[in-house]
Amino acid sequence: MPDAPARFTAVSTDHHRFPIGVERDILAQVDCTLIPAVCKSEEEIIATCRDAHAILTSRAKFTRRVIEALKEVLVISRYGIGVDTVDIPAATEHGIIVANVPDFCFDQVADTAMSLILSVPRKVTYLSTLIRQGVYNRERAKPIHNFRGATLGLVAFGNIPRNLTWKAVPFGFRILAYDPHVRPDAVREYPVTLVDFDTLLRESDIVSVHTPLTDETRHMFNEAAFRKMKPSAYFLNIGRGPVHDQKALYRALKEGWIAGAGLDVLEKEPPDPDDPILTLDNVVFTPHYASYTEEAYHELRVKTAENAAAVLRGEFPKYLYNPEVRENARMLNRR
Repeated sequence: MPDAPARFTAVSTDHHRFPIGVERDILAQVDCTLIPAVCKSEEEIIATCRDAHAILTSRAKFTRRVIEALKEVLVISRYGIGVDTVDIPAATEHGIIVANVPDFCFDQVADTAMSLILSVPRKVTYLSTLIRQGVYNRERAKPIHNFRGATLGLVAFGNIPRNLTWKAVPFGFRILAYDPHVRPDAVREYPVTLVDFDTLLRESDIVSVHTPLTDETRHMFNEAAFRKMKPSAYFLNIGRGPVHDQKALYRALKEGWIAGAGLDVLEKEPPDPDDPILTLDNVVFTPHYASYTEEAYHELRVKTAENAAAVLRGEFPKYLYNPEVRENARMLNRR
């Protein structure tokens, strides 16, 4: 006799980024079949996920329109910390549990930030490129300044920048942080001074951005912000691309408002080939890879699948992002 169909169906919407493996094994334990897919448009998401009970997702955008079309979905489990690809109010309103992995990649992103903090002002990539072009001349690196005594400004002071702080201390940085959601008594154990945004911009020699993308943080680094920075300062974004206005950043770099930038994220990913910021030699780019190591991604995949499996068992997941859904979760009707 043929095997009976599984009780549940799940869809992985970003199979190109996370080829399913361990996820399938975890979900099989709750009698769930996992279907790999690549969904880039609202129509593709709706068509692929319409009858799914669980969704594992990374970059696919779950707008209100999409969520309203998903009549069977009990949980959207996101690979990663941020949930800016999911309309949280819409999901909560429709009883859909949203889960993430908030303890993912603290070390990895902080390590990437530290690599940019050290390499961008030291102009490592710039000089390497010149040597490959046949220019062996350290005079081209001038000016370079000491790290010891320089001011590092952290935009947001959550888990990743707190991790980063301890990596930066041995280099002798004075460390400032701007985070309107953090109280001074919550950071007493860290060698950090909380300041307002304008003070951080004015005093920092290196600004490292770690804030999530929200309505309040979108384009917080605009022309006005860049003009407040020192001409000798460096801007690093290891958070979300739309936190900076890329046209304003290009002007700041091109016209010398700031000295340079290190960008793991861009306003549009991947960038348009003719984006003028790609022509600048005072910028270092990495392809939104700050969180990546083999070990970190394995842990991420396990926890993302475990979030979904918990819901299919009739439980709220360990990493519940929208606790307001406890009152009306669709899952409650399936217990």
